[in-house]
Amino acid sequence: MIIIPARIGSSRFPNKVLADIGGIPMVVRTAKAVESIDKVVIATDSQKVIDIAKEYDIMAVLTSITHQSGTDRIYEAVQILALPKDEIIINVQGDEPFIETEVVQSIYDLTQQNKNNENIMMNSCYKILSNPEADDPNSVKVVTDDKDIALYFSRSKIPYPRDHHFDTYKGHLGIYGFTVKSLRKFCMLAPAPLEDIEKLEQLRTLYHGYSIAMIEVKTNSFGIDTQEDLEKALKFHIL
Repeated sequence: MIIIPARIGSSRFPNKVLADIGGIPMVVRTAKAVESIDKVVIATDSQKVIDIAKEYDIMAVLTSITHQSGTDRIYEAVQILALPKDEIIINVQGDEPFIETEVVQSIYDLTQQNKNNENIMMNSCYKILSNPEADDPNSVKVVTDDKDIALYFSRSKIPYPRDHHFDTYKGHLGIYGFTVKSLRKFCMLAPAPLEDIEKLEQLRTLYHGYSIAMIEVKTNSFGIDTQEDLEKALKFHIL
C-alpha cells in the first residue's frame, strides 16, 4: 500500500498539499501519479483533505494533528486500517506531484526483496547530484557501502573531496519503503541525537543499529516546499 502523509499546516507554504496544479490539488495529483503501483491512501489531519480526496475517489483517513513526522502519521493510518504485519508500505510525500511511477516502483521492488531481512528497517533511493547541486543543504546527501546500504545522511557535502574535484554525490529522495512490522519498530525507537542535529528522521534508524537499503534512480522530480518551488516545477512539466 502507498500511504501519502498530507499535513495541512506548513509554515513556508500554507495549505501546500491543496495547491492547484493544472486544476488538480497537489496531493491528489501525487496520488494519481502512483496509483498504478498499489492501493493509495492519503493520511491527513484535515477534514478538508478527506472531502477533496473523496471527490476524486481516493481513500483517505483522518489522523492526529499532533504528529511530528509523516512517518508517525502513516503509522497511525496503518493502525486505523489494521494492515497485516507483512504488508509493504511505501511512504510518498504529498508534495511530490511529478514523481515518476518507475521511481516508486523501484522502491516497492526493493522493499519486497528485503522484507524478510530483520536488519533492514527502511528502503529508499537516491539520484546523482553534481558538485554545485550538492551545495544546497535542503538537498540531503547519502553515502553508501558497496551493497548500496546507507552509511550516513547529511545536509553537508559528503563525502568531502579533500584532494580533488568530485561530481557524483548521491542525493537522497524522501520516499521510503517499510513493512508494517518494520514501520512499527521504527516508530517505537527513541529519537536520536543525530536526527535532531541534522533534522533528518532516517538517522534514527542508523543510530539504533539498523540498516537502510538504497537504490539509484533517475528522476526530474523534486519536493515542493515553497510557492517558488511550485512555480519552478510548473515551468518544467507539461500537465
